[in-house]
Amino acid sequence: MKARHLMWWVLLGIVALFSIAEPKPLLSRPWPAVATGFTPDKGKLRILQQGMEAGTEEFSFAPAGNGWMMEDETTIHVPGSGEMRTSGQLRISADGAPQHYTWNAQSDKKASGVVDFENGTAKTSITLSGTKQPLRQDFTFSSARIAVLDNNLYEQYAIIGRIYDWNAKGAQSFSVLIPQDATPGTVDVESLGPKNVDGANLELLRVHSTDLEIELYFDLKFHLIRLEVPAAKVVILRQSGSPAVTTR
Repeated sequence: MKARHLMWWVLLGIVALFSIAEPKPLLSRPWPAVATGFTPDKGKLRILQQGMEAGTEEFSFAPAGNGWMMEDETTIHVPGSGEMRTSGQLRISADGAPQHYTWNAQSDKKASGVVDFENGTAKTSITLSGTKQPLRQDFTFSSARIAVLDNNLYEQYAIIGRIYDWNAKGAQSFSVLIPQDATPGTVDVESLGPKNVDGANLELLRVHSTDLEIELYFDLKFHLIRLEVPAAKVVILRQSGSPAVTTR
C-alpha cells in the first residue's frame, strides 16, 4: 500500500475505484472467450485533468510467443515537483489471462515490482527505495483470469474491452489486481452501447464500484480511444496510432 504515496493526487480517483472494493465471487458463468481476438496496437495517450495537459502515455501491444505483451510508459508532470514516470510490462496468454508483470515508478522516490501468476494466485513482490528486502504477498483468486489495472497505466484498460463478453452484454464482474498497491478487488463492467464522440461511433463500457465510475470508449478493433473519470475530471485521449472507426 505504501507505493500509493508515489502517485500524483490528480489521478487518485482511479486508485480509489478499487481501494475499498473487496474481492467477491465472479459471475457463475465462466470467463468469456475473447471473441474479438487480440490485434497488435501501438500509440500514444494524452492525459488531461480539468482540460489541462497532465502527461502522456506511450504503449505497444504485440504477439509474444504463445501470448501477447503489453508495454506502456507514462510521464506525468507534477506541479512544483518535476516529472513522475511509471512503466509496466504485462505478458498475457492468448485468452487474456495474465502470466507475468513487472513495473517501475519514479518521482522523488523509486519503487519497482514483479508479479507472477500461477493457477489463480498472484505472487507479488515490491521493492521500495531505501529498503533492503522486497515486500512479498500472495493473493488467491477464484479464477486464473485476472485483470491487471495498475496505477497510472491506462492502456491496460484496453484489455477489458477484449475480454468483456459483447454478445452477452449486461453487467459482468471481473477480479482485478493493482500491483503497485498490492491490492486485489472486483469491478463491474457494463456495455452502454454505441455513442458518437467527435464524429466517431464508439462502444462505451462503464467500469464501476460503489465509489467511482470510469468510462471506456472503444473503436471497432477494440482499441481504447478515450477514458474518462468524471468525478476526478480526468480524461485520457488517444493521440496517435490506429484511428477510431466512424461507422458501426
